[in-house]
Amino acid sequence: MTTPPGETSVALDDEKHRLTAVQGLAALSLDALSSVAYGPEAILIVLVAAGAAGLHYSLLVTGAIIVLLVALVVSYRQVIEAFPNGGGAYAVSKAHLGTQASLVAAASLIVDYVLNAAVGVSAGVAALTSAFPALYGATVWLCLAALAIITGLNLWGVVESAKIFIVPTMAFIVAIAAVIIGGLFRAHPAVALDHHLGAASESVGILLVLKAFASGCSALTGVEAIANAVPEFRKPRARRAQHTEVGLGVLLGGMLIGLGALIRKFSVIPHSGITVLAQLTEASLGRNVVFYAIQLITLVLLALAANTSFGGLPVLTALLAKDNFLPHMFGLRADREVHRYGIVVLAVLAAALLVASSGNTQALIPLFAVGVFVGFTLSQVGMVRHWHEQHARGWLMRATINGVGATLTAATTVIELISKFTEGAWLIVLIIPGLVFGFTRVRRTYAQIGALLALGQTPHPPSKKKSRVVVPVSSLSRLTAAGISTALSLSDDVVAVTVCFTDAEDEAADVSFRDQWEQWHPNVPLITLTSVHRAIAPPIVKYLCELEADDTYQQLVVLIPEVQPKRFWYYLLFNQRGVILDRAIRRGTGNVVLCRLRYRLEQIAPGLAGS
Repeated sequence: MTTPPGETSVALDDEKHRLTAVQGLAALSLDALSSVAYGPEAILIVLVAAGAAGLHYSLLVTGAIIVLLVALVVSYRQVIEAFPNGGGAYAVSKAHLGTQASLVAAASLIVDYVLNAAVGVSAGVAALTSAFPALYGATVWLCLAALAIITGLNLWGVVESAKIFIVPTMAFIVAIAAVIIGGLFRAHPAVALDHHLGAASESVGILLVLKAFASGCSALTGVEAIANAVPEFRKPRARRAQHTEVGLGVLLGGMLIGLGALIRKFSVIPHSGITVLAQLTEASLGRNVVFYAIQLITLVLLALAANTSFGGLPVLTALLAKDNFLPHMFGLRADREVHRYGIVVLAVLAAALLVASSGNTQALIPLFAVGVFVGFTLSQVGMVRHWHEQHARGWLMRATINGVGATLTAATTVIELISKFTEGAWLIVLIIPGLVFGFTRVRRTYAQIGALLALGQTPHPPSKKKSRVVVPVSSLSRLTAAGISTALSLSDDVVAVTVCFTDAEDEAADVSFRDQWEQWHPNVPLITLTSVHRAIAPPIVKYLCELEADDTYQQLVVLIPEVQPKRFWYYLLFNQRGVILDRAIRRGTGNVVLCRLRYRLEQIAPGLAGS
């Protein structure tokens, strides 16, 4: 069957707004790649407590992280192949571990995405305020401004934002490569480094090494983002995503092992006021224009690392919405294939974290990377069951790979929780179950609504019901005429109701209004209701309740005619009668069908509304 030309052009336009492998690397890998700016330093900050003896273990810890990285990349490459619709840990857990496990995975990923967005922005702004101390007082505002820019770029379109991020991403890769290559070929550091260590406060032990490993694992956050966002790639989606995942693994692994080797070669130690990466750049290339350029590139990458969250979280929330665990609006795509609601909610939550932490990266780090390893572990265990159930050729080797990965990530999860628990990780233990509870409540609510609407069932044949349409009116106008005309088109039984206050002046006005109504002769009776307290809603609600108590009518419809102004600020010029009646009728009646009918001015008065 031949595809119509119109559908072909729409499909091609849809593909145009999706990612290539290079664009995917730029849009979804910034978190992982930029983590080399603080991952190795996080290892050293822990090991330095044991003095020079502890620093000798930095390369060993880095090697362990590389092993874990390889296991994750291989595993997520298999996840992409098995689950090309995206979702990563959520999709795997849902298919093979059950609903509750999938919700735990989704909650852990959402927590990590929000934290990643906040940490990326705050770390970039911290680098900026370090270079320009006068800006320190405006840290929070700078964080919010940077977050707003990134949010705007993603609302503009995933591909459009990825194109912008390609240049700084490639510049960062080249910069780190220059540092590593320059350092490996240099016999002695270009700039003398400060190797002074304070007295050791701890001895080297397994707990210290494990704590250093847990801190360094922050470099692995973002590895899962590509598997979560497979639908964002162009066809063939799974293959492009797999290439991007492997490319990320090679680049990140090369950077970590290269920087780890330089740390060992130049005996770099952490110092306040200058980052480990800056020290390595000085030692490899000298303190010159290239040094400052690399610091600027790093600053930009740290701020843009938040974009990984904007690529992964909206796709994840769309899958949750499809399964009725989140409001369905999260599954809607706007122009340029953007999940607008997921992006906006992510931005709002990240902004709240930045304000609560005063833009301080160190206040957010203890929470960082804990949640994501829960998702890593569930994903690996789910893939073991996936291969076992399939029993396809080579399943044992694949299951073994995922089994090793599950063991490593489970151990890392325990290490992360124990080492960071008192520093704030206990919040994750509360937040993740809270999110899971929220997901189940949303699902339960949708199930109740579906049962009431009998979704998926064939309803009874439609039948005409005996109904009365009630139209609240206050004066004669073209709006009143339009409302009565619409009501008559819905039912033969239409009544207009007006509210009269008990003041003598108002009673006289009511008599005048009734005279005008009779002269107009709309063939619709006008019922006058009285109000002692000068409120229009209570008498109308009371009248409707009396009609509901009468079995004469099977259905009551209240039609409220309103003007829809041409300009937004025109709303200030009209009374809020419709809003007041709407609220009162919904609260005070049972089965009344309420219709607020908004007429454009040009509909009511053609040729007169344009002025």
